[in-house]
Amino acid sequence: MSAARGPLKGRAARLGRLMPSGPSSAARTPFVLLVVLLLGGGLITLLLLNSALNQGSFRLRELKDRTTELTDEEQALQRDVDAYAAPDALERRARELGMVPGGSPAFLGPDGKVLGEPTVATSPKPSRSPSRAPGRTGDPARAREAAAPGASASPKPAVTGTAPTAPTTSGR
Repeated sequence: MSAARGPLKGRAARLGRLMPSGPSSAARTPFVLLVVLLLGGGLITLLLLNSALNQGSFRLRELKDRTTELTDEEQALQRDVDAYAAPDALERRARELGMVPGGSPAFLGPDGKVLGEPTVATSPKPSRSPSRAPGRTGDPARAREAAAPGASASPKPAVTGTAPTAPTTSGR
């Protein structure tokens, strides 16, 4: 079944001319070098990308930890503000400053008429049983003042039975 090879004819001849019939004259070294360089460059690029992602991951972790710390601090400060804004704390602080509750308010109408009967604010009589022990809000300075009332840095104004001379009004 082996036939002697003779000259190729037609289409086979044209295809035969395109392909060299002898040993390959192209050197394989440049191709192998190109493939090795592409693979090495790809590996180095992957290493650099992985390092950049890890660095970003560490930075993200630090920022999350900082956010948690700041959130905790914000919540503690908000608790302090809420404690100082409570009505009983405001009343206690006002009394420490020598303030007294206002009397019944009077209002001025748009035509200049006084609406209501203004009264003078008077100091309430001290009660026998204190409504609340001072220093319970968690403030260490107030706790020291409560423990040693005579050791206060600023003297508290004395509340007397005399009323202030100017009438007080309730307003905002």
